[in-house]
Amino acid sequence: MIKGMLSIAIPSKTERFLEKTIRDVLKNATGNIEVFPILDGYNPPAEEIVDDPRVHYIHFEPTRHAKKRQGINHVAEISSGEYIMSLDAHCMMSYGFDEVLLKDIEDDWVVVPRRQRLDAENWCLQTQVDNRPPIDYEYLMWPLKFDPPSFHGFKWDARTLERCGIMIDSVMEIQGSAWVQSKKWFRHCGFMQVEGYQGWGSEGEELVMQTLKMGGQAMVVKEAEIAHLHKGSHYGRFYHLDRNESRASYKYSYDFWVHKNRDFFVSFIERFMPIPGWPSDWESKLYG
Repeated sequence: MIKGMLSIAIPSKTERFLEKTIRDVLKNATGNIEVFPILDGYNPPAEEIVDDPRVHYIHFEPTRHAKKRQGINHVAEISSGEYIMSLDAHCMMSYGFDEVLLKDIEDDWVVVPRRQRLDAENWCLQTQVDNRPPIDYEYLMWPLKFDPPSFHGFKWDARTLERCGIMIDSVMEIQGSAWVQSKKWFRHCGFMQVEGYQGWGSEGEELVMQTLKMGGQAMVVKEAEIAHLHKGSHYGRFYHLDRNESRASYKYSYDFWVHKNRDFFVSFIERFMPIPGWPSDWESKLYG
């Protein structure tokens, strides 16, 4: 293990902007990094392969199942870095993102950067047409609004504005598009659990709640930024998800945290209350 090195896993399943993401990471990293694009069941065109000694492609044979979690676990096993990062394959990075994210990190922290919005066609920040702030915080939406009840995150603009002067701060929920932690913490917490969570899904809830349950901290580092593509109907999902697997992952995560870890979950929610959309008597409504 190389002290201070960051090993970056980039899970990809027919991603359109993988090459641009890899080149952007290489251009904007200022520390010691290695990059592992994880090709989940496909091969990109030869002209899109990045030839750089820091880049090491991993290939999984095609199946109908997503292998995002398995891919990240594989990188954690074979890579040389003291730290591991997972990054979506459609992201633009701020200069020095790696050293900024690692500058104040503790061994028991999971950290995420500030999230901006990406114009992927022009590879720049999306033109701002309103006064939306960047995404520093997310919250868990009220789970009983979904059928079946499940966890889903949403941007927490009010908290972003209220806490704009706090440059490193605790978070309730993360999207999962970019996170960093020490490999020691990754292994200690048993992250990217496949059983129950399947090959994809509920990554943010697992990372944040397991970290807090184990006595660590989930933090946003606002000085580091990524610009992330919101794919929407224009692009669709690059990482195809089996609907049944997704529903099973959501169900497992909800049951595991709400019911099997009730005491922790109650304290977790109370830590961040008031939460948009959550009633003041949320506990009695949730548990009946």
